Amino acid sequence: MSDLFIIGASGTKAYRTAMAAISENIANASTEGYSRRSVTTVESGSSTATMAFYTSRANFGGTAVKSVNRATDPYLDAAVRYTGMSLGSSTARLRWLTDSETALNDTETGVGQLMTTMYQNLDKLAASPTDKSLRVTVLDSISRVAQAFQQTSADLQQVSSGIATEAQSSVDTINRSISDLADINNSLLRATPGTSAYNQLLDSRDAELNTLSSNLNVDISFGTNGQAIVNYNGQSLVQGTNATTVALTTNTDGTLSLATSGGTALTAPANGTLGGLFSAADTVTQRRTSLDTLAQQFVTNMNNWHAQGTTDGGTSGAPLLSGTSAATVTALISDPTQLATKSSDGTANGNLLTVSTTLRGNGSVEQGWTALIATHANLLASTKAENTTAQNRSDQAVAAREAVSGVDLDVEAADLLRIQQAYSASAKILQVAKDTVDSIMQII
Repeated sequence: MSDLFIIGASGTKAYRTAMAAISENIANASTEGYSRRSVTTVESGSSTATMAFYTSRANFGGTAVKSVNRATDPYLDAAVRYTGMSLGSSTARLRWLTDSETALNDTETGVGQLMTTMYQNLDKLAASPTDKSLRVTVLDSISRVAQAFQQTSADLQQVSSGIATEAQSSVDTINRSISDLADINNSLLRATPGTSAYNQLLDSRDAELNTLSSNLNVDISFGTNGQAIVNYNGQSLVQGTNATTVALTTNTDGTLSLATSGGTALTAPANGTLGGLFSAADTVTQRRTSLDTLAQQFVTNMNNWHAQGTTDGGTSGAPLLSGTSAATVTALISDPTQLATKSSDGTANGNLLTVSTTLRGNGSVEQGWTALIATHANLLASTKAENTTAQNRSDQAVAAREAVSGVDLDVEAADLLRIQQAYSASAKILQVAKDTVDSIMQII
């Protein structure tokens, strides 16, 4: 009779654990990073004999919970981390390259179109060199180009600052994940595999690894009890309970540098969000350098062209512009009588007629601007295509993992019904055993 109580009690205990696992699955069906739980039961050890010469005749011990399992596939988990890494990089680059294109501003208020308008105004003035209103318009258009250089420089500087701010946020996220992983490793070392608490720690570990790898191209392996081991280009970031955080430096030219918190220099990240931000910072720095080069050329070319002409008063043309970078380009002349429209031989529009050959054509600032815009547009287009591909790969990897680790509410509902029936049956065994004992006691 005692066997009935043991069997019934073991059944209710085991199925209660199984129902708890199903309930947790249902409750966390929408929880990101949660892996489905299941319970493995085995025949109770009390129903078997370990003595070499003992023969069991009718010894039933019921069931026992062997372990709480976590549905996961290491290969699929690694695929999600890798594709997430690539997606993080391309997304960061796409966002900031798009902002850079906006900053370059190839619209009617940007350097390129204002410069074209300036040349058109010079051509109009060549047809009527004594027209004061046209002279004022020319000087205004020169000033507007100078202001456009300044504005573009300021906008690109703002993009560089934005990249640096986001990069620091990414580094902060990386450091939090590194510290959290060290704490999780410490807990995993003391946890018992196959328990619910152990599985929760593994969920937390994988969530932090996903966050870390989406930001930085780290190398990940696993040690005792599933402890995470994280390295970056040979530098250990997480080893057991030891954590090495990283630090970001923003250079004066807008580029970024990475080092450990202890000052050891690290190579620039090649992937992940931080890798994308490093790449974007380098690209924006190149654009700023190209813009400064064009601005310097614009100042030099305009001043040289003006110097070869003469004013109405017969003096050589004074410098039209000053500045050594896009941010410092400034128009110097506002008096229309100071515009050197004449050639050295006294032709009223002689200097104006040399605009096309001197300021435009091969190697001109105008062509340099067009090349700058085209280069950036091509890079942005390829980045968009890369981001689309990375998004598709990431979605596929996540879907494949969810097929293994995710929670299907229909399946859980069916399992819950089955387990409830088994639990009720086990409880019925206890009731039958109790009724039988009560009947026997009444007979006695």
